[in-house]
Amino acid sequence: MRKQYDFSAARPNPYAKRLKKAITIRLDEATLRYFKILADESAIPYQTLINLYLRECAASRKELKIDWRPAKAKVA
Repeated sequence: MRKQYDFSAARPNPYAKRLKKAITIRLDEATLRYFKILADESAIPYQTLINLYLRECAASRKELKIDWRPAKAKVA
């Protein structure tokens, strides 16, 4: 290794915007187990599989349908 390097001609990484960002996400055990099994079968890390699935959902503009029913109010 050199003692000094010259970075005066360096330029920013053109791919920096494409880099992944580390986050914390909470998944239930069944979901995590599902992706880990898929990961073992396909030899792809489970985080990568989750990212690919979410990317596909975003690209296709998939909308999640949530049908929450309000809890019945208790009468005193």
